Amino acid sequence: MKKILLLLCVTCTINILSAQDKETNTTTTTTYFFIRHAEKANDGSKNPHLTDKGKERAAHWANILKGYKIDAVYSTDYFRTKETAEPTAKANKLETTLYDPRAFDLQKFVNDTKGKNVLVVGHSNTTPMYVNTFIGKNKYGQIQENDYGNLYIITIKDNVVNDLQLCNL
Repeated sequence: MKKILLLLCVTCTINILSAQDKETNTTTTTTYFFIRHAEKANDGSKNPHLTDKGKERAAHWANILKGYKIDAVYSTDYFRTKETAEPTAKANKLETTLYDPRAFDLQKFVNDTKGKNVLVVGHSNTTPMYVNTFIGKNKYGQIQENDYGNLYIITIKDNVVNDLQLCNL
């Protein structure tokens, strides 16, 4: 119940900010949702698919984000990340855009996504690294190997960056 109430509060805050943008037409709000891929198969390969539990979690992420109009979905080019992104992309009638975490052009990404709601699916090391880059602080550490339930939300309005981490979703 606490998770639902917290998510409802976050939704209301983002919706209020978006409504203010429409009223004044002077500012733009950009919201990024960062998640780690869902549970992956332990098959010894470098590119495993999701487990059944991981597929359920991917659908769960799509359900959590259904209250937002997601404008873009980004994923690394691995089965586990693409399969995590797929339900949200399908729900929003979008193609997933692939990115290379080793050659990620942050400024181009920010320019391409300004004013949008964007889901970014990454990994235990890259997800908190990108969140830290956006907020300009080393606030979030690498995600534990068995932790697949964190949602990081970054909202940028009037060049002010706010961040929020929701855990165990």
